[in-house]
Amino acid sequence: MSQYYVGILILICINLLAVLGLSLMTGFTGLFNFGQAGFLSVGAYTAAILTTQYEVPFIPALFAGMIVSVIASFFIGYPTLRLKGDYFAIATLGFSEVVRLLVENLEKITGGSRGIPRIQTYTSLPFALGASAIALWLVANYVRSRHGRSCVAIREDELAAESIGIDSFRYKQIVFAINAALAGLSGGLLAHYVGFIQPSMFSIIKSTELIVMVIFGGMHSLTGADFSAIVLTSLPELLRTAQAWRLVAYGVLVVLIMVARPEGLMGSWELTPANVKALFTKKREE
Repeated sequence: MSQYYVGILILICINLLAVLGLSLMTGFTGLFNFGQAGFLSVGAYTAAILTTQYEVPFIPALFAGMIVSVIASFFIGYPTLRLKGDYFAIATLGFSEVVRLLVENLEKITGGSRGIPRIQTYTSLPFALGASAIALWLVANYVRSRHGRSCVAIREDELAAESIGIDSFRYKQIVFAINAALAGLSGGLLAHYVGFIQPSMFSIIKSTELIVMVIFGGMHSLTGADFSAIVLTSLPELLRTAQAWRLVAYGVLVVLIMVARPEGLMGSWELTPANVKALFTKKREE
């Protein structure tokens, strides 16, 4: 396989990690997070600073990025997770912008707007595939667990969920922390794949791209999140030869699919043996 296609696969795995956390948070718990790029930035800069300035090994640096991202999620989550709907989305957007401004102004540590160059490219395809596979397994098991069902109950009717003893604030904190950890890991892998990071890589545009991936695949489907991460990451790269028209084609495809299927490609359907069997059984009956 050529390095070009290997690179696309690595980017798919990196985006998948960020989308999985966002899908758990937005699709399964009902928290619209517009600050995902902020957590990617925290993970990327923490890991990159540790490996370039302090010669910390790659894997411990990744874990450090995840831990710092989780700590950041508690700081932003404690005062904001009781906010509803658009107010929480605006709060997370504000967090992302604060992180970006801090990174731009802490020049002695982060390199400011010039970023951090010459980062060792430790991220390999087997490592990225392994990390994304483990993350998918963990998130899928969480969704199917009692905790996952509690999150869905909060999404559907928070007051009703609390009336039967579900601590909605606690579950929101847990989901926010899981999302932050996955985003921090995604950012750390990205930094050590491209070999260079700067604040503009983690702007509102990046958060929007990740939100689009969740909506495109299906808000209530991890399978949809996986599929959209694959399609929406690879499509712009595969259309790169079309130059200016590639982004137009990308945008038109997203709009057409969202018009045809407002609930996303997969809706709430999951790729499980039982669902696949039921699908083929239904087709035979027809």
